[in-house]
Amino acid sequence: MSAPRHLPIVPSQEVQSSIDPADGHRNFVYTADVHGRFTRWRRVVFALLIAVWIAAPLVKVGQHPLVFLDVEHRKFFLFGASFNAQDVWLMFFVLTGIAFSLAALTAVLGRVWCGWMCPQTVFLDGVFRPIERFIEGPREKRMRRDKGPMTLDKAWRKVAKHTAYFVAAFLVAHVVLSFFVSLPGVIKMVAHKPGDHPEAFGWAAALTLLAYGNFAFFREQLCVIVCPYGRLQASFVDPDSLVIGYDNRRGEPRGKATGGAAARGHSDAGKGDCVDCNRCVVVCPTGIDIRNGLQLDCIGCAACIDACDDIMTKLDRPTGLVRYDSERGLKGEERRILRPRLYVYMALLLAGVTAFSIALFSRKSFEANILRSQGAAFVTEGETVRDVFTIHLVNKRDSAGQFVLEMPTDDDLTFSVATKTIDLDSLHDARVGLVVSAPKSHAKDRPFTISIRRVDDGEVKRVEGRFVGPGR
Repeated sequence: MSAPRHLPIVPSQEVQSSIDPADGHRNFVYTADVHGRFTRWRRVVFALLIAVWIAAPLVKVGQHPLVFLDVEHRKFFLFGASFNAQDVWLMFFVLTGIAFSLAALTAVLGRVWCGWMCPQTVFLDGVFRPIERFIEGPREKRMRRDKGPMTLDKAWRKVAKHTAYFVAAFLVAHVVLSFFVSLPGVIKMVAHKPGDHPEAFGWAAALTLLAYGNFAFFREQLCVIVCPYGRLQASFVDPDSLVIGYDNRRGEPRGKATGGAAARGHSDAGKGDCVDCNRCVVVCPTGIDIRNGLQLDCIGCAACIDACDDIMTKLDRPTGLVRYDSERGLKGEERRILRPRLYVYMALLLAGVTAFSIALFSRKSFEANILRSQGAAFVTEGETVRDVFTIHLVNKRDSAGQFVLEMPTDDDLTFSVATKTIDLDSLHDARVGLVVSAPKSHAKDRPFTISIRRVDDGEVKRVEGRFVGPGR
């Protein structure tokens, strides 16, 4: 028997251009400039999102910023509502609501989040790539310059670009930091030495380096390799989801356009409308060829649509060869908007919103608990048995409040408290000592309830404790 032949492995040519088919290493993606209606609308959306992001820690609702997550003091302010650490359980509803919303959005509109609203896309395509184009020029010039030797022109452009990148990353990091220490707090810290605020300085430095490394070098690899949603979105879409696709029926077989064919507004005989110009590839931020079908690396940015429409317009051919459509639509079939998976997503989302609304509106403006003091459960002094407790009270509103402790009436138990009136600032707490005593002859285990009333609105919370004595 002859030895088996070892045939050479020929790599597939249907790979994204950010991967070298010869050895699999990463090629830096040089995106070409593109103009069109989707590109213009994306710039508007990017500008609005960045403006809202900057305004969130700056604009105040009442006495606090729109979004302020004071982790150090465990105080959180969101859109005019105040929360403390005891409200963290509400995050379950927020996170699951985001997950179901994203699943439903993806089922209907595909990866519109990735291409239009994801922070990675917003900052990369809305801030850092425009800086690159402004300093280093269009795609062809950038590629020729990078392949050529180091010159003075190349050096100053690289230094200027990366300096601008670092400044942009520095600003991004400090705006992110302002969500946690407030914008005035950030300005105050920047004006002082780093040693005065080492934790904040460390976070700012780490975020700056992370943003710089991501947007200057890592770029589309975050979407292609790291982002879990990019891997999961395939399970959310179906043949009726809106995706960006290439009309195979109209575009194939590909052929180069001639002057006469272009003037007549149709392709050469036997050829499709695609002229294989490769514009849809060179404008893609992840370097894929949309003509190879639906791919995980497509972020739905619509750059290929604008690029293809521009070529079709110049050739006097109908636009829409690459377009937003469903897989059914690209095959000429009717797209279904309402379908079983959407009903499931919406039912789960509605259930979550209902549960969250009930939890939010039933949430008390203050918390109170009766805590038993450490040590012996009770103390016997002569004919009297005493239990020692602590009343822990937390004001969860963003305004100060006065609280009144109302002791129960019990013939056998006597309640002694340091003060019955407590004034608390916003999101502050207080601890008040409580001594419960009973005659030794009646000192049996029994529950008791203390009512705590907020003076300004009359809200009442009843907390229960348990007296423990030697009797049974």
